[in-house]
Amino acid sequence: MSRQYDVVLLGASGFTGALTAEYLAEHAPPNLTWAVAGRNKAKLERSGKDVLHADVTDPQSLRALAESTRIVVTTVGPYVQYGEALVAACADAGTDYLDLTGEPEFVDRMYVRYHERAVQTGARIIHACGFDSIPYDLGVQFTVEQLPERVPIQVNGLLRGGGRPSGGTFHTLITGFSRPKQNLEAHRARRRVEPRPEDRSAKAVPGKLHREQGFWAVPLPTIDPQIVGYSARLLDRYGPDFRYSHYAAVRHLPVVAGGIGGVALLFAAAQLPPARNALLNRLKPGDGPSPERRAKSWFNVRFVGRGGGKQVITEVAGGDPGYGETAKMLGESALCLALDDLPKTAGQTTTAAAMGPTLRNRLVKAGLTFATLSQDDY
Repeated sequence: MSRQYDVVLLGASGFTGALTAEYLAEHAPPNLTWAVAGRNKAKLERSGKDVLHADVTDPQSLRALAESTRIVVTTVGPYVQYGEALVAACADAGTDYLDLTGEPEFVDRMYVRYHERAVQTGARIIHACGFDSIPYDLGVQFTVEQLPERVPIQVNGLLRGGGRPSGGTFHTLITGFSRPKQNLEAHRARRRVEPRPEDRSAKAVPGKLHREQGFWAVPLPTIDPQIVGYSARLLDRYGPDFRYSHYAAVRHLPVVAGGIGGVALLFAAAQLPPARNALLNRLKPGDGPSPERRAKSWFNVRFVGRGGGKQVITEVAGGDPGYGETAKMLGESALCLALDDLPKTAGQTTTAAAMGPTLRNRLVKAGLTFATLSQDDY
């Protein structure tokens, strides 16, 4: 594909977008042509890169953007409000698309509306290329690779971490909480049109509170199981009957109760416009933790996989999950699509299906760890 640019980053003036631009500036090879795009050219010109005009409320500008590059990377959310026109433009133009969404409704609606068009044009539409959901998507794939083939497999993921959200992430969370009916409608619409494997089963299943690996495993209702389940439907290596359950790992039961209560209060407040607006005014998009705070942040995800009489325990770990590592994951995803020899895929796909071990190797070289802790008969 002959385009002016290999990669264009939309949203580089935002908090996470600026970190992603810094990552690309430091790690992109000299032969990669890339630019930044957005509404405020004055802010973007500080990056020292070519600046393209693009406004998420102006579909014509997004079409021009998509036609100028092989890959579009966007950090502009909440995506359910600002993302659809860009997905449409990329699907039409045959341009690869990467984002950081953690919004199940958006991912489901984009599948229903643009997957088939992207298949026709060859565009790869890949959502959730940051902390949501690369550690889980690639971590489960790494775990499955170490279990026997053609056997039923169960994987549990247990997340621990420390960090503080940015304004953009907080706005995305509250927006998602405020739309339970729309989320359910989008989920059902996708189930009606997405083909399912005929000779095997692969899905995410809700877990139950229990003890595992020395922690309380608390079911975690994020987008990550949805992404893992889709990868498992796309890839035969996950076996004839694959199940994934997703948890937060918490040491003390009172912390579990406090966390559940806090989430319930946020969910209830998000249903009421005055309370929702008050919450959204507490953090503005573009706000984020200081470099000192980010330097103290961390995460690890432990995966317990069982199948064919074998048990394997693996771990994916890194530093500041929401920002430093997310910018790294998104930046390396863009570089992987632009530069590496990858399986032929098109339409809405996932990091595991489109990039898999190639992206994992990039992330290991960039400082994330994928480790096997134990392998035993079960």
